[in-house]
Amino acid sequence: MPDIIRLLPDSVANQIAAGEVIQRPASVVKELLENAIDAGGKNISLIVKDAGRTLIQVTDDGSGMSETDARMAFERHATSKIREASDLFSIHTMGFRGEALASIAAVAEVVLRTRTRDSETGTEVRISGSKFLGQEPVACNPGTQFQVKNLFFNTPARRKFLKSDTTEQKYILQEFYRVAIPFHDISFVVMHNNAELYNLPSSGLLQRIVRLMGKQALQNLVEIKSETSLVSISGYIGKPQLAKKTYGDQYFFVNRRFIRHGYLHKAVAQAYEKILPSGAVPSYFIFLTVPPESIDVNIHPTKTEVKFEDEQAIWQILHASVREGLGKFNIIPSLDFEANAGIEIPVLQKNTEIRTPEVQIDPEYNPFEKETERGRTAKYASSLHSSELLNWEKVYAGFEKTPEEEGSEADLFQQENRAEQISGKFIQIKGRYIVTAVRSGLMVIDQKRAHERILYERYLEGLKSQQTASQQELFPRQISLTTDEYRFLLPMLQGLQSAGIDLRDFGNGSVVLYGCPPEWKGNDPEEMIRLFLHMLREEEGDPEQIGRERIAENLAKATAIPYGKVLSQEEMNLMTDQLFACSNPSFSFDGRAILTIISLDEIEKKLR
Repeated sequence: MPDIIRLLPDSVANQIAAGEVIQRPASVVKELLENAIDAGGKNISLIVKDAGRTLIQVTDDGSGMSETDARMAFERHATSKIREASDLFSIHTMGFRGEALASIAAVAEVVLRTRTRDSETGTEVRISGSKFLGQEPVACNPGTQFQVKNLFFNTPARRKFLKSDTTEQKYILQEFYRVAIPFHDISFVVMHNNAELYNLPSSGLLQRIVRLMGKQALQNLVEIKSETSLVSISGYIGKPQLAKKTYGDQYFFVNRRFIRHGYLHKAVAQAYEKILPSGAVPSYFIFLTVPPESIDVNIHPTKTEVKFEDEQAIWQILHASVREGLGKFNIIPSLDFEANAGIEIPVLQKNTEIRTPEVQIDPEYNPFEKETERGRTAKYASSLHSSELLNWEKVYAGFEKTPEEEGSEADLFQQENRAEQISGKFIQIKGRYIVTAVRSGLMVIDQKRAHERILYERYLEGLKSQQTASQQELFPRQISLTTDEYRFLLPMLQGLQSAGIDLRDFGNGSVVLYGCPPEWKGNDPEEMIRLFLHMLREEEGDPEQIGRERIAENLAKATAIPYGKVLSQEEMNLMTDQLFACSNPSFSFDGRAILTIISLDEIEKKLR
């Protein structure tokens, strides 16, 4: 049998390895920004065209590279960050693997211009698909500039599976936030298709967060700070007003490196347990500083996963720090041992009248009688004695009435499209389900899905007819948005007005709300709009191409009543009425069941 195992050419091996490191344009942005920071850059610019497909350019004013280093930087596993294996446990830089530039050069056309401060001229290196094209002297400023053009030009399958420009731009900005927040002492400029998205001067952490997340964050962030021998914790956590129904504004940084950590997220989430409604996710920007040797960041090529030496202890410290921060600002009750550190010593007060303590005695108390039964009996007897049995005949009033006299089933819910006759009496279970009797058994309705269905059909009808009622605000409300939110919302303003949401562009990243649908009564319109935007941005697609169905779906999700909301009999009655007036009351717009019927036969089988 002939030999069949062969070494792959470097160009093919590089493309395979690049699949782990460079998954989309945002991966290139992340690696180049981290390189600029490691080079000591204090002013960094990011220029993107066509969401990174055509161009990604990062320029810094850092240390620059020599002629030899500029060429060597594109070799796989070539790095200035570490020298030996032990260095992996004392990493102080963002990068260290020596894979990023080789991976980028394998799937794109790359031009590098760099110059050190003590050199008169710089160096330009050109590489395309791992193929070295040339190197020559060039006039340039001190620092480094990377131009990455035509990403995935030699791997059409990878390019084909990229999402829309809006989606890819969203991922690019996510990576930018993860770098810009911890390195708030660095100035950043971001351009997309010749439009300036961000111009962030060097500032404090809070100022950087507000510039990125919007002015509403300023009044709704709480500072936390905790120093221990194991870990130092600092940053900001959001008040309940900043919580959302979806993930997005949760940031952990370990030694200024963004990480994902589900276990530590639980430490934060549990601190909010009793102050946030079910399903709400708190916002936070938390920095953990630990000795480099106590963590392992060499787990995944993206370096967003880390292992801690003492994870459980850090969990406890983080949980306590978040609870302390919430308690200081009276968001939750807290035990503050330092606030009343002085010990109270009893002091004899002269000329004080001494009284015999009163003892409450219940002559009817029987220690062998069940407390619950005795309590009910005593309460009932007390009420009878207090009224001295006046108007005793009223005790029996109403017993002679028959159910038919009080009202029959036929008087309730006469909609022709009802599959079952409903009793008109409702029970709510755990703030989630509405239960009512029907002829064939019990009907169980998911209250949130039911409300979503009702709102979806209303919004969709309004978008089609363009005649949805709008309840005008007494005082128009200005809403400040992040740059990303603002650019995403603008193409949809006309469609939203058809749905009863009277929003108008105010310029400078702001919109003004003049009116909203009557269904929003009792809710904060600004919160509804932000949630709607957040949910819509999580989906794929261009905002200019978003159809009426998607707008209606996301509006319904954002404004429907949450699980846990207690409903009155009248509210449950009205919701059931409105549900069965819908075109399809059995299923939500995304195909989930809204209701089910437990038959009498099933109930009888369970109780045999």
